[in-house]
Amino acid sequence: MINIYIHVFVIVSLLAFLLFAIDKLFARMGVWRIPEAVLLLVAFLGGSSGALAAMNLFHHKTSKRWFTLGIPLMQIGHIVLLVVMLYL
Repeated sequence: MINIYIHVFVIVSLLAFLLFAIDKLFARMGVWRIPEAVLLLVAFLGGSSGALAAMNLFHHKTSKRWFTLGIPLMQIGHIVLLVVMLYL
């Protein structure tokens, strides 16, 4: 059962990474952007690792408090959730 959750977290993290990368590209091009609420929702739904990696790699959303505090807190929550599920 835990393997399913790990796979979901990996897939959603890859999606979050991709969305952050696309949003950074769009920001540089000056075109339509992905709403911040969507980026935060994907991170909350399990993509915090991918979101944090993209933030650091692309220096994207690093001045926004919702992202610099929220994403790491989500990641801690996801790790705790996986550990708890592992031992239940």
